[in-house]
Amino acid sequence: MKKVILFTFTTLALFADSQELYKNCAGCHGENGETSALGQSAVITGQDINLSIKQLTAYKNGELNKYGLGNIMQLQLTALNSKNIKELAEYISNMDVNGSPSK
Repeated sequence: MKKVILFTFTTLALFADSQELYKNCAGCHGENGETSALGQSAVITGQDINLSIKQLTAYKNGELNKYGLGNIMQLQLTALNSKNIKELAEYISNMDVNGSPSK
């Protein structure tokens, strides 16, 4: 029973942290990742976790300028480390159009 409770609290804490990380993204991508950022990007809701990690890391390192949004994305990702990027990518991959984790 203790293991189940610990797992639940850990899962909720990770979700809360990931949700907090996503708040910076919501301004352009929408509350549920359903918006095309500045009318230019693809919708990110449910995007593959590995693709998100790859793209977010490339944006952070100044190696990607997809849709001409590279500078904006790089600024948004400056403070994130690789663990944060993985958590954010996982959160995005689990989003559905209703904004709740789909998995």
